[in-house]
Amino acid sequence: MRWRTKTASDYLGCVWGAVVGGLGKGKKRRSFTTPEEEALHETNRGCCGMARSFTESKTRTAVFVLLVFGLCSFFYLLGVWQISGFGRGDNIAAVVNEQTKCMKLPNLNFESHHSASDLPNDTFSSEVKKFEPCDAEYTDYTPCEEQKRAMTFPRDHMIYRERHCPPEKEKLHCLIPAPKGYVAPFPWPKSRDYVSYANVPHKSLTVEKAIQNWVHYEGNVFRFPGGGTQFPQGADKYIDQLASVIPITEGKVRTALDTGCGVASLGAYLLKKNVLTMSFAPKDNHESQVQFALERGVPAYIGVLGSMKLSFPSRVFDMAHCSRCLIPWSESNGMYMMEVDRVLRPGGYWVLSGPPIGWKMFYKGWKRTKDDLRSEQRKIEQFAELLCWEKISEKDGIAIWRKRLNDKSCPRKQDNSGVAKCELTSGNDVWYKKMEACITPLPEVKSVSEVAGGQLEPFPQRLNTVPPRIAHGFVPGFSAQTYEEDNKLWQKHVNAYKKTNGLLDTGRYRNIMDMNAGLGSFAAVLESPKLWVMNVVPTIADTSTLGVIYERGLIGMYHDWCEGFSTYPRTYDLVHANGVFSLYENKSNFEDILLEMDRILRPEGAVIIRDKVDVIVKVEKIAKAMRWNTILADHEGGPRVPEKILFAVKQYWVADSKSR
Repeated sequence: MRWRTKTASDYLGCVWGAVVGGLGKGKKRRSFTTPEEEALHETNRGCCGMARSFTESKTRTAVFVLLVFGLCSFFYLLGVWQISGFGRGDNIAAVVNEQTKCMKLPNLNFESHHSASDLPNDTFSSEVKKFEPCDAEYTDYTPCEEQKRAMTFPRDHMIYRERHCPPEKEKLHCLIPAPKGYVAPFPWPKSRDYVSYANVPHKSLTVEKAIQNWVHYEGNVFRFPGGGTQFPQGADKYIDQLASVIPITEGKVRTALDTGCGVASLGAYLLKKNVLTMSFAPKDNHESQVQFALERGVPAYIGVLGSMKLSFPSRVFDMAHCSRCLIPWSESNGMYMMEVDRVLRPGGYWVLSGPPIGWKMFYKGWKRTKDDLRSEQRKIEQFAELLCWEKISEKDGIAIWRKRLNDKSCPRKQDNSGVAKCELTSGNDVWYKKMEACITPLPEVKSVSEVAGGQLEPFPQRLNTVPPRIAHGFVPGFSAQTYEEDNKLWQKHVNAYKKTNGLLDTGRYRNIMDMNAGLGSFAAVLESPKLWVMNVVPTIADTSTLGVIYERGLIGMYHDWCEGFSTYPRTYDLVHANGVFSLYENKSNFEDILLEMDRILRPEGAVIIRDKVDVIVKVEKIAKAMRWNTILADHEGGPRVPEKILFAVKQYWVADSKSR
């Protein structure tokens, strides 16, 4: 690949041209307003021109030859000095950088400076045909949770409701259509309470959960009054009950896990308390629970507590919650409670409401015997004691336990229980790993009062404080210094993004996906009540950083982009992919990854792809065949940086229609 380097005179000429004539897209020649300016321009161009005429005009004087030679040598050396990096602090560079930084140029051209002729011969070795729409029946297609495939798997431990992705020959290679009449979701916070019927045209929940106040169908919209099976009076009142025991409003509870979330009303209303909740529910006969949640602008994914470990590292949630979630906590030797224990932080809280809690008052309504419910609660209490959870409240059908701070708290109970301890390396190695009835050990401490793994700051201080996992050296390759540098780098990146997409943090994009989140710095820069970010750490990444992301008060999960993500189509407003295609270059087809991005992206949603120039050009070619409008831009560091940014917008189109 051939690169053109600019000298100091190039930069000065660029600034001068911007000041007197402007930079326009596609302009080949600078215009001048006065003859004096044109003369000055010709003088600047004359340096190398005079050098070329040196051998042609042997009549020039020796003094003039020396002058020309000296000037050309000076500018050549100055250019080399600047390019080497040692000249970035000089006065000329400082003036130029300051002027170009503040200057607003008309008709700014965001095209890449690297054309196809600069790239390897195999970059365009194959043509990309335009992708056709899938049939309308695939409007709500979820590749790894399809009902027909699911029913071929065993029902034990909810295996049939877990992820079962299609083999290569069964993958769709078409674009998932939006339903007819699809419209942009309501802006937050109105979206919390209203969803357009055209976007999720399924009414079954309005009938099945009518008396439980989940959702009502009114005209052409669904209304979500904030109720739930265990809180028909509304989530606000229910959260107030929890807050009377748990320090929800003090910033100490920032990340929560809601198992069997329904339409995620708890998570929706916890956002008012600045709590980010990762909600999940299976794709089952309760049609489109998670789809409703995401359409409301609430974090959620399709999932179940079954035979596989949850896709989170250990010690990440401040609170876990189950409100009549139908998970058999008392069965499988306490395996499900042990999995909750694994993902809870030391000192975290577990909330259980619904059967069997409060059985003395509600057993008739539950149509179960007293003995059956009493026995179930006794088993739950025994497993909680085995895990060294302290029961701190049981009132009005809600029980709350608190997890131990460290393993010194009750070593005898666990050592003499006969229950195995999980392997020390299993905390982050959870992708498609079988759940086990074992207790996950905590990091060692020196005293019974010390928090295992380190004490977290309350939110929002924890967002930019050095996370304990980095401070204690638990994340190889990262230190406090590299963490701070990463924060500063992404501040620059996001500022550059905003120059192209000024809507980035305005609320236009509510649900944001970061496909390769690293330390979560992209999400940290954007942090706002107007939006939330699903921070994905690829399972093939060199280092697991998801625990760091949670310690910053952000949320996310592990995923392998060779497969479909556990979400419905059209559930994200913006997708950010930093280095994703380089990471998967020899592991997955770019086409498959881009089709998955298109599936989860809303019509008129935005994409930002950051990668190497040769990778970006390949990606752009496929993107244009997918009804995406694209702009290729240089790195904010300038055209000489081999990393480029592809901005894209998915066109609006619906089933049985042509793109607009």
